Amino acid sequence: MCLGDDPTCAAFAEHRLRYRRDMQPERRAFLKSGFVASGGAAALAAGGLSLVSPAVAEAGRTSAAHAAHHHLPATAETVHWGYFSKTLKPRIEIASGDYVTIETLTHHANDDAERMVTGDPGAESVFLWTKDKKGVARRGAGPEDAKLGPGGGLGVHICTGPVAIRGAEPGDVLEVRILDVAPRPSANLKFKGSTFGSNAAAWWGYHYNDMLEGKKREIVTIYEVDAGGERDWAKAVYSFPWPGVTDPDGVLHSIIDYPGLPVDHTKTKRTYDVLKGIRVPIRPHFGTMGLAPAEADMVNSIPPSYTGGNIDNWRIGKGATMYYPVAVPGALFSVGDPHASQGDSELCGTAIECSLTGTFQFILHKKAALAGTPLEALDFPMIETRDEWVLSGFSYPNYLRDLGPEAQSAIFQKSSLDLAMRDAFRKMRSFLMHAKGLTEDEAISLMSIAVDFGITQVVDGNWGVHAIVKKAIFSERTA
Repeated sequence: MCLGDDPTCAAFAEHRLRYRRDMQPERRAFLKSGFVASGGAAALAAGGLSLVSPAVAEAGRTSAAHAAHHHLPATAETVHWGYFSKTLKPRIEIASGDYVTIETLTHHANDDAERMVTGDPGAESVFLWTKDKKGVARRGAGPEDAKLGPGGGLGVHICTGPVAIRGAEPGDVLEVRILDVAPRPSANLKFKGSTFGSNAAAWWGYHYNDMLEGKKREIVTIYEVDAGGERDWAKAVYSFPWPGVTDPDGVLHSIIDYPGLPVDHTKTKRTYDVLKGIRVPIRPHFGTMGLAPAEADMVNSIPPSYTGGNIDNWRIGKGATMYYPVAVPGALFSVGDPHASQGDSELCGTAIECSLTGTFQFILHKKAALAGTPLEALDFPMIETRDEWVLSGFSYPNYLRDLGPEAQSAIFQKSSLDLAMRDAFRKMRSFLMHAKGLTEDEAISLMSIAVDFGITQVVDGNWGVHAIVKKAIFSERTA
């Protein structure tokens, strides 16, 4: 039967129209997200010890009992590119306990538009760029008249949102449960059943000034993922050196210095025999997810901070829960930078940057109800998985506050792993003492023998170290 892919079929036009309609983001998102029917929320809650107290958990269950399910597609009208902002108009407003299915697009899709943009109405609207029109003009927190383009590329991630949570105020804590993560299939019939992502070994990577072979170079590798989720691994398709791109406005980009640049593959040299025989385990997650900070009207999406953002921790995937301190009215949650997989460090500058659709539940914990709970003093983004608590340390816990008026440029010169390790240590010490009732001496001993510290990323300006403690350690503790 013709599925819109057989031009000789007498009903080809009708079948092609039906195929495109079925690939519309709204249908695709809800077909892929079966968490409601399968009891996804209940399954998430079955992970054993919880960070929240019984009273706080009960408040979450009560609000969820009256929850609505919303859908937020990724289009030129629903995304903001390269920045967080407390001044953005919410795309939707929800109540505590509500569910939202949110589509996210990778900002690297134009590395291979044929595989990641063509035929997808939402992606086509976002990546539209001709000499006469740009689907999303501002890309970054820089000035409108920046040489490279509006926003200057000071921030790169396509963020869907923001989502406003009714009643959220500074001092509250927002709990975000990630109930489902699904790949966004290629809408190009030539690649039916597959999803694709891009990994750019770029100039901001940790490796760039330490090359062994030849001159400095940027290499892009395109990966294929099974859109149906039957294979839990990705494979490399081909790679190419960055060819230099002249954008539709006539600006030459010899390096990857502005997001969404349309690569002309008539000018690339592809290597297909790359990473032959290697299967890369996938662990889909969202690299950039968080709330709007209070310190500035427009904040570069690259450095993470106290309200989350570009944490780039692969543990922020299906089944995880995030806790964020609310800094502005409505909280203003946005999500983007979807990844098919990433290693701790994101060493070369990117992950497998791959468009995903996530389903989330939002639980608002009011400041007045947090006294005496582990969330009472939460002033940083915290990850909870089924088996672990993961605390995010940064070179500067709140760089916007810590580094003064020039913070958004100074952070890229001042980061270090020493500072990030110190912050992760302090946060874990505080967690063990206040959330788990240990003395300082007990906490220090436990950290040395049972807490794992890892390098989250060394490429996002505000470098990260995470501290992981397993819940099972406390299974016999009553305090």
